[in-house]
Amino acid sequence: MPEITTPRDLFLHELGDILYVERKLAEETLPKLIEEVQDEEFARELEKHLDETRGHVTNVEQVFELLGEAPHEEECIGFEGLKKEHDKLVGQASSDLIDLVDVGAAARTENYEIAAYESLRRMAKGLGEEEAVTLLDENLKEEKETLRAVEKAATRLSKEGAAQASGS
Repeated sequence: MPEITTPRDLFLHELGDILYVERKLAEETLPKLIEEVQDEEFARELEKHLDETRGHVTNVEQVFELLGEAPHEEECIGFEGLKKEHDKLVGQASSDLIDLVDVGAAARTENYEIAAYESLRRMAKGLGEEEAVTLLDENLKEEKETLRAVEKAATRLSKEGAAQASGS
């Protein structure tokens, strides 16, 4: 593992971190969630975000290229922790709670990605990489929109779950 000694080194490391997250989401995590959820509206939101996530991968790869670097991933321990927590909960929860487990996992992941993109855009701005800021802003905007959709789904699913539990 190369030593991180400059702001650019840190930026490239963090960029590799989010590339790892976006690729894992596009290739594994989101397709798994789409199959897992029962609520059709939430599944449609996840499918929409899967398409956006593929674009996020492209944007992050373009940022690497703007910097004259080959795109490369850095394993994201935080994301792996979120996945591990989700998988544990799915294994413990009754099948009628899976959508609530998944909506919670989606919200945590979106918040993680938003924090990463906000940090990356600040670093890119500090490095004077305005084209990179533009690409990162595109991803950040979509992540925030997805979080709003996930929060809306979470509210709806929570109300429906509470109504079912009370027999209404």
